[in-house]
Amino acid sequence: MAVRIRLRRVGTKNVPIYRIVVADGRSPRDGRFIENIGTYDPRKANDNFHVDLERAKHWIGKGAQPSDTVRSILKKAERAVKAVA
Repeated sequence: MAVRIRLRRVGTKNVPIYRIVVADGRSPRDGRFIENIGTYDPRKANDNFHVDLERAKHWIGKGAQPSDTVRSILKKAERAVKAVA
């Protein structure tokens, strides 16, 4: 089973909002998922994502592959945590 960390669209028409989910790579984009680990709102300028970094690291440690967009969101989230600390 190829596990992916990817975006799942939950917003309405012309109002995109995404959830960051852990899902089987064979499931459809908005289909079944294993765990919801965050959100992403591309319409906001700043602070447009919330991610549970501990759960993301857990799944990556188990072999989950993040999509390109999720990978960049995770990098931004790690930078934000380092800036606060």
